[in-house]
Amino acid sequence: MTEKLKIIPLGGLHEIGKNLYVYEFGGEIIVVDCGMAFPDGDMLGIDLVLPDITYLKKHHKHIKGILITHGHEDHIGSLPYVLKELDAPVYSTPLTIGLIRSKLEEAGIVKKVKLNTIQAGSIFTLGPFTIEAINVNHSTPDTCAFAINTPVGTVIHTGDFKIDPTPVQGEMIDLSRFGEYGKKGVLALLSDSTNAERPGYTMSERTVGETFDFLFKDSKQRIIVTTFASNVHRIQQIIESAVKFGRKVAISGRSMENILNLAVRLGYVSIPDGTLIDITRINSISKNKLVIITTGSQGETLSALYRMAFGTHRQVEIGTGDKIIISASPIPGNEKLISKVINELMHKGADVVYERLHALHVSGHACQEELKIMLALTKPKYFVPIHGEIKHMRAHAKLALSVGIPAKNILMGENGRTIEFTSNTAKFGARVTSGHVLIDGNLGSDVGAVVLRDRRLLAEDGIVLAVMTLDTETGQLAAGPNIITRGFVYSREQDEIISELTAHAKEAFESATSGGIDVTAIKTAVKNRLGDVIYKKSRRKPMILPVVMEI
Repeated sequence: MTEKLKIIPLGGLHEIGKNLYVYEFGGEIIVVDCGMAFPDGDMLGIDLVLPDITYLKKHHKHIKGILITHGHEDHIGSLPYVLKELDAPVYSTPLTIGLIRSKLEEAGIVKKVKLNTIQAGSIFTLGPFTIEAINVNHSTPDTCAFAINTPVGTVIHTGDFKIDPTPVQGEMIDLSRFGEYGKKGVLALLSDSTNAERPGYTMSERTVGETFDFLFKDSKQRIIVTTFASNVHRIQQIIESAVKFGRKVAISGRSMENILNLAVRLGYVSIPDGTLIDITRINSISKNKLVIITTGSQGETLSALYRMAFGTHRQVEIGTGDKIIISASPIPGNEKLISKVINELMHKGADVVYERLHALHVSGHACQEELKIMLALTKPKYFVPIHGEIKHMRAHAKLALSVGIPAKNILMGENGRTIEFTSNTAKFGARVTSGHVLIDGNLGSDVGAVVLRDRRLLAEDGIVLAVMTLDTETGQLAAGPNIITRGFVYSREQDEIISELTAHAKEAFESATSGGIDVTAIKTAVKNRLGDVIYKKSRRKPMILPVVMEI
């Protein structure tokens, strides 16, 4: 039987985030990217959303390596959790490896993981796969695509990319290498779909530098700029504008400090001597001579900008002499958080400048014309849109049709659904376990659907406790029922409703104990009776917890 190449997305399709793609041939596996996603608004109390790696744990002995395209959280955020479960070497470029090492040190597992540094142009072999890293442009340095050569053909996995002829640091995307692979023959292209709905080309990162110059020039205010900590190019441009207009620079936010220190050490950011000052010294600098670069561009409640806005930051107090520049676009779902922070900053008298007012952010993802260039250069036999919601993937599929890819050769994948390739065929295969794992704070384990359902129930309808004391000798109530509510009834009718619920709980208790003592039966009877009564009166379904104490 002919061996097939299997590609199994475990995350990154029909969603933004938690990118994880499995490549399997002859039982041997490599993984491309290992990301996380941020929780939706209805994921109450959830901090991180990770891909389900049940399939990888089942086949862990056959994993040859994990390849990482770049250092953004939606591509590396799951590594500390995944590498606690799996023993696999990691391969990526210098800055990305530095970011990964920092995350693994924080998780206490860095010593057990073999981290391998590669460069754009590196070619290495893992089992039946020979991989070449290809330089691409993105919003963070050291981003690469992978050409994955297999016994049945070559697959190009772009990761996140755009075509930037004037990058802030490093070289332009290596279009010639993609073209060379296209001439040799590409079996399949898996390409970033994030901006597939946007026409034209993505603007160069350098255009944001011009906006900073405009905003810094002649300003008499203290300037506070917030952006993604991982956007090293953006941080470099902020520093360059600060130096140009005679300002000192302070950094606020632990992740920003860590990434900047790493980027400086590796040579990706250059800071002239005497420019950087400690955040504790900012009050000794005139406001018109200071720039603060901070985290919090998405309104995160623990970020430095959020603490500044709400008056809990130790060093920075916001006032009328401040200009706040938000140099980022909202991640879908974060709009309300960002608006809340902007309003609070304005309430304190600060001028707030954000993307709708100026060109303060450019995407790191290719728009339609760039996506068509990638398709035209690589000339893939089969095309699989990845990295996007279904609307982005469908838009990307239409672009593929427009450059001549036959409809039957465009494969719209789903997380957990295997795509099987031979040198001449491609089809969907079996489904494997996929989904998401919900992480709550430092618990470090899956919260699970039941817990999440209970949290939603508590948030929407509240809780009702019925506390009873059972005399086990007589089978009678020794005390109670006492009805306690939280988040359910707060009105003038509360006493009346509580009295009615107390009576019903007592009747249910007596009915359940008429034939003998069974604590489980008592709890079930009380819960069902109270649930029926509450729903008839209020059309609500609070969580009902009967508590039976035995004496």
